Amino acid sequence: MTDIRTILHRTTRDLTAGGSPSPRLDAEVLLMRFLRMDRVQLCMQPERELSEEEAAGFARWVERRSLGEPVAYILGDKEFWSLRFEVNREVLIPRPETECLIEEVLRFYRPPGEGLRVLDIGTGSGAIGVVLARELPAARVVATDISPGALAVARRNALSQGVAGRMEFFQGDLFAAVSGDLDIICSNPPYIPEGVYDLLPVGIRNFEPPGALIASPDGVAFHRKIIREGAHRLKAGGRIFLEIGEGQRDRVAALFREEGGYGDIDCRKDYGGIDRVASARRI
Repeated sequence: MTDIRTILHRTTRDLTAGGSPSPRLDAEVLLMRFLRMDRVQLCMQPERELSEEEAAGFARWVERRSLGEPVAYILGDKEFWSLRFEVNREVLIPRPETECLIEEVLRFYRPPGEGLRVLDIGTGSGAIGVVLARELPAARVVATDISPGALAVARRNALSQGVAGRMEFFQGDLFAAVSGDLDIICSNPPYIPEGVYDLLPVGIRNFEPPGALIASPDGVAFHRKIIREGAHRLKAGGRIFLEIGEGQRDRVAALFREEGGYGDIDCRKDYGGIDRVASARRI
């Protein structure tokens, strides 16, 4: 038999050796979920012993984390915008900086969003589209992705968050499966330059879908395509919001200017001070 105190100590040690940047937190989060306990219960019951079956099952989770698999994939979900989203290896794990894109959209468009038609390109887990459907309950949200596996996850998340009836999902590359004019285009497209991919942490490089990460040598190939097509798909006065990578602000702003037809070109920093959300208005 092994108690909670001992297994947390041992797991923290093992995850430290495995290179986890947050070994104690990982150990606690994994054990809380595995035992279906909250943090208070975990702290109040350090002498609670795990059965042999529990210890063996938890050890398998720890082994996965030791090999670099992200905690979110082990748990099968990730919190975003204070909501819980299903994730698996078909989709990127939603990150806090993407919430800045949601905040930018809501800076210009207030609930309920009556009459708005929103497009979420490369929806992945559906995080952006689902949150906007919740925050703008009178809007219609269209979500696209080239991956059928990702769309299946997004549909389940829309259902679990109660917005499936106000969303449409289409498989296709960028705008290919979508017709009609749009009020809002938003996307967290691939923006990792090809030459940088091999430098990413193991948890990203070995587990998250590379097609949702890697762009061209300059990292802005998808931004270029979205901006070009968006100029023909946005209604006058409509806006486009794109997540960008570090150091890409000037390149993406130049794409808007070169395409023409866009005004109010702007960039919002994330809470780490990195330029994160490029936006513009269709003139």
